[in-house]
Amino acid sequence: MKPKTAAAPVGRPRGFDVDEALDRALRLFWRQGYEGTSLSDLTEALGINRPSLYAAFGNKESLFRKALDRYVERHLCLYRDAFAKPTARAAVEHLLLGLADAQTLPREPKGCITVQGALVSGADAAPIQGELAARRAAGEQALRERLEQGQREGDVPAHVDCADLARYFTTVTQGMAVQAATGASRESLRRVARTSLLAWPT
Repeated sequence: MKPKTAAAPVGRPRGFDVDEALDRALRLFWRQGYEGTSLSDLTEALGINRPSLYAAFGNKESLFRKALDRYVERHLCLYRDAFAKPTARAAVEHLLLGLADAQTLPREPKGCITVQGALVSGADAAPIQGELAARRAAGEQALRERLEQGQREGDVPAHVDCADLARYFTTVTQGMAVQAATGASRESLRRVARTSLLAWPT
């Protein structure tokens, strides 16, 4: 008697590439925000059914967090390179101009997912709002620490409140992200970045 062939697992179709699917989910969340992206949007963009999505990534919130991790991982090099500059001002300049470029890449959604993804309003999205707020706060804290390092090294004046200065430049970058998402050009964002540097304390 011929043995029975094991049934194919329900859900993930043959050839399903988890990394590619995660990249597609990232772009979709980046363009539409968390709450603006439905499960139907995700299954269509990823080319998989709901059981496959749940099996690979968990629920929508879990998928968003994984996509957010990927986004942050890809952009960490910009912060590392900026903060390695010899002075705090050079670090901020590199960061601002780098973000102007990163927010206007020709083949990527415009802006920043931690800003676009935060444009949510329903109670169900509260955990995601908290997650994005924490990510933005972490970026601001990292910038503050680099400014404090510059203060210790003498290239940020002693009277400057580094927390306020970090908040100022973080607000500029978030505004740049909103402008990029609504069609601002790379050069216009670079001009914003350079103009903001005129506020550097002396």
